[in-house]
Amino acid sequence: MAETTGAAHAVIDLNADLGEGFGRWRLTDDEALLSVVTSANVACGYHAGDPATMRRVCELAARRGVRIGAQVSYRDLAGFGRRAMDVPPQELAAEVAYQIGALEVFARAAGASVAYVKPHGALYNRAVRDAEQAAAVVAGVRLAGELPVLGLPGSQLLLAAERAGLRAVPEAFADRAYTAGGTLVPRREPGAVVEDGDAVVARSVRLAREGVVTAASGEDVAVGARSLCVHGDTPGAAGLAVRVRAALEGAGLRVVAFA
Repeated sequence: MAETTGAAHAVIDLNADLGEGFGRWRLTDDEALLSVVTSANVACGYHAGDPATMRRVCELAARRGVRIGAQVSYRDLAGFGRRAMDVPPQELAAEVAYQIGALEVFARAAGASVAYVKPHGALYNRAVRDAEQAAAVVAGVRLAGELPVLGLPGSQLLLAAERAGLRAVPEAFADRAYTAGGTLVPRREPGAVVEDGDAVVARSVRLAREGVVTAASGEDVAVGARSLCVHGDTPGAAGLAVRVRAALEGAGLRVVAFA
């Protein structure tokens, strides 16, 4: 069944997107973020990431006791996985399983395993509303194993995961603007990413304790979640993650992995 959290639970997972580089190019400060987060969404080569990067991040995560998650994507290196694509369901399921399997090799070599799956970018947002694509993602996950699926509360993705008997874990975003309907404001729109560090910290505590966030339109929206995401590709992400974790713990919350 889908999970929720709030003040009564007093626990929250902190996740970030890691391994988002390719060759000599690196976008995320993996070492710094892995000292803060409890779950690492590791790029699996389709939107970012290469074998050497995947191996390095898995080794670092395993050494620090951070859960390893497969961040699966549409096959879109040039667009960083953020461009809309139409992929036939059977093909998408196979590609999701392929990405999980690739990461599992490096996770096992590091003495760990892939603990959950989270879609990235355009696939994440498509699976919020598109039942067919959501079901294809879940089918791919099941090909790879009975892994928890991390996604937006109320999404078609989590509904499909729950129907398939997988653990459906809802997450919230500390640094993304929300619509009144509880979905994320598209990145192409102004203000989609919250850049004020103080605001991100305050939102994080409120999301974790109350399960509520103020939408871009001004009204409060219920967003019950077990995991909180701080994006690793925003400027100063590592320092912001440190502040977020300190604020969560200062508010009496236990920051622990969900998986």
